[in-house]
This record gives sequence, structure tokens and C-alpha cells, in this order.
Amino acid sequence: MEHFIEVAGATIDTRNFINGERVATGDTFANHSPIDGTFLGDFHQAGETEVNAAVEAARAAFPAWAAMGPAKRGELLHKLADLVEANIETLAMIETMDNGSLLRSHIRGVMPRVAMNIRFFADWAINKLHHPAFETRGHSNNISWDPSGVVALITPWNAPLMLATWKIGPALAAGDTVVLKPAEWTPLSASFFADLTVQAGIPAGVFNVVNGLGRVTGMPLVSHPGISRISFTGSVPTAKVIAKAAADNLTPLSFELGGKSPIIVLGDADLDLAAELAVEQYDNAGQVCLSGTRVLVHEDVADEFAEKFRAKVATLKQGDPRNLSTDIGPQIHPVHFERIKGFVDRAKGEGIEVLWGGEPNGDLGGLFFKPTLFKNPPVGSEIVTSEIFGPVLTMQTFRTDEELIAMANGTEFGLAACLVSGNREHADHVTSQLVAGTIWVNCFFVRDLSAPFGGSRKSGIGREGGTWSFDFYADVKNTVVSPNGWKE
Repeated sequence: MEHFIEVAGATIDTRNFINGERVATGDTFANHSPIDGTFLGDFHQAGETEVNAAVEAARAAFPAWAAMGPAKRGELLHKLADLVEANIETLAMIETMDNGSLLRSHIRGVMPRVAMNIRFFADWAINKLHHPAFETRGHSNNISWDPSGVVALITPWNAPLMLATWKIGPALAAGDTVVLKPAEWTPLSASFFADLTVQAGIPAGVFNVVNGLGRVTGMPLVSHPGISRISFTGSVPTAKVIAKAAADNLTPLSFELGGKSPIIVLGDADLDLAAELAVEQYDNAGQVCLSGTRVLVHEDVADEFAEKFRAKVATLKQGDPRNLSTDIGPQIHPVHFERIKGFVDRAKGEGIEVLWGGEPNGDLGGLFFKPTLFKNPPVGSEIVTSEIFGPVLTMQTFRTDEELIAMANGTEFGLAACLVSGNREHADHVTSQLVAGTIWVNCFFVRDLSAPFGGSRKSGIGREGGTWSFDFYADVKNTVVSPNGWKE
């Protein structure tokens, strides 16, 4: 078969990337654009043979990469970031064609963040990855972070390259070598990125990409005894499969999983601000793990807030994500589209009131689903407790803070929360009781790469960001030195 496809003026290699070379297989899977269903190409699917080769290549490359040290690794990683920045518009269009997210977001924020991920962790390893020595009965404790080995990175389709480099950056900066399995629905940007690693001078075997479905490619990867760490972003059911596979080797895991986060509007909130933050939850067609999909609003201001929210939603333009004026694009895949529609249809069948949306966008056809809001669904109902991962929100009212806290914490997730309040003391009182890894107060999606990121409950295991990332990707070591016994 032809090994190359043209997307957005860029040439993409559809083969796996192992030990610095492209590897074809006899098995392929099709890739289509969610924008209009255009067939983009057939990608070579890695099986157990290719996965084993990738792990062995990474293991062979590990000693030299680990010994290189943070400064030299940092030089190469900065070259890689430079190449990302030189190709931002190309990467942006590739990603938009592959996953249907907004081109303007990729150009302005997402692809610059890809370069930032790489630079940030390269610099952190050089300048900030240290702990002051401390004494115990005259003995000196000296903390260090040693490279751990080969890491398996399994990444999602909603922000493919940004979320991949959120893992690749610290893993490579820590001195580990990488085998990346991107989501099978969005393989394009990872393949293009692999070519950039070659141009940057990253040694062969340090970074590898294996493509394919979870059961074919992912399973031999996460069960491989040569893997030292597994980092996965995705769904809870898949995480359970990975955890079981990794258990035989006791491979350490880092999981960033689902969310069903609340956006809370207190009675003392600025309702214009609340409406602005609420409409942001439809970003990326609702395919954002951090989205506040459960709007919890005080009953005294619920009607006024709903009207302001409605007015904001009415300004959203849904359409082709390549158009820079578009606000909401399509869902990622027909399977996912039907999943979203199933949630909505069941909720409507239960008699839950739809304030707006509630159906596919018939004018656009394809995979476009209208921004949707359900009003006052019963506590504990499926539409309230299950992660839908689409442009579907619910709005419920509360009377007291006690009722609010019970509702906010009333799911199996604990990834994030957003709170809108005009009173600092009141805001502090509520946030102190919320179960969430990240809480935004009077803002949304403000992220600092040095801050801990992760979820509570079934929203994940562990934290990423700053030193927390290195705590996972490295072996943290304490060397205790006695003041006694020295001859010099």
C-alpha cells in the first residue's frame, strides 16, 4: 500500500515509527475526518511483534539517553520545540482535519502549548528539579530523581498532540525513553511529530510510535515486562483493563480519567460572568474532560441566569472547524456521536425537560450535535452521573450550601469544579468541601504547568505537572550520608 498521505499540504507517513525507522505491517485501519467523513488514509497497525520491537528499541536506547544528563537532553528538546513552533500552522490543520477541533484554537493555543510542554519540562529538569538536603542526627539526606526506564504513553483523541506532549515532555526530560500509542481515531499528528524528533536529533529508539486499536496494540504494550511506567489518559473502563494487564508486572500507573464536573453559581454570583463561564463548557463540542457539565445554580437566581446563559449560547456558531469564525465543530467519530445521542434520547424519554438543543444539527448533518441543556433532571439520573463527553449539560437548582455540596460531590468522579461567587468567604467555605483535583473560582481553564493536575475518586490516579510529573517518571532516591568514616 502507499505509505504516505497528504493532509493540509503535509506529507504524513502511515507506518509505525520504531528505532528511528518506519515499520510497515500487513494489518491496517482506516482514518476518516470527522468534519465531513473524508477518507484520510489507512494506517499500519502494530501488533505484538512491532510492540516488542519498539520496547526493545527503547530499552537499548535508554542507557545512553539517561546518561546524557538534563542539560544535553534539554538542548535536543528545545530544538524539538523550535521545530514544533516552526510548524504550528501545519500541525494545527493536521489536527483539525483529524479530530475536528477548531483550527483557530489549534493555531492560537493548542499547538503553542505543545511546544511549551516540551520546553517547560526540559527547563524544569535543569533548573528546578531539586530538593534541599536536610539532616537527620547529623546525617545528610540527598534527594535525586533517576531515569526509570521505558515508559508507555497511551493518549486520547480530544487534544492528541497537546496531551501526548504533556507526557512526552517530562518523560524525555527525566531521561526515560518512550513508546507512544496515540488514539486510533487520531493518529496523524503523532506521526508528523515523530519526523520532527528525527530532525531535532533525538537518538533512534528514544521516541517510538505504535499505531492501532487497544486490543491489538495497546494490550501487548501495557502488559510488556520491559515497561517501567504506564501513563494513560482516557476512560474509566479502559483504565481498568490497563490496570489488570499491568498488575502482573506491578508496573506503576498514572491515570487521568473521566469527569462529570460541576459549575456552581452561588446566589451572590456575578451572573454575567457565570453565563460567560457556562458557555465555555461547550468548548471542543463538549469533548473536554475538565468541562463543567453539571450546572448547579441557586434557586433565587436560576431563572435570570438561565436567560443570560441562553443568550450566550444563541451567539455560538456551529460549523466547519476550519472556518476561523466557527465556535463549535463536530463530534469525533460516528460511534461517539451515537453514544451522545443515546444519552440525550434516553433523558428525553424519561421526560426530562430540554431547554435548548437536544438533537443533532439537521442543517449541518454529519457528526454535528446541537449544544444541549437539560433542566432539573432527577438527582442520580444517568444524564447527571455519567460522563457523556459531548455538548450536553444539565442544570439543577439548590437552596442551601449543604444541598449544594451533596449534589456537587454526588458522582463517582472528582476531576474539576468551577465556582462563581461574589463573596470570598462564601467561596472558600464551598471549595473547601468539594472533591476535585482542580477548582476554578470565577474563572475556567486557567492552567499552570507547574501546578498539580489530576483527579480524585475515579477521575484518576496520581498527579502531573512540575515536580509531580518527575515523581512519576523518575525513580526518586534518597542518599543518606554519614559524617563518620571519611579518611580525607
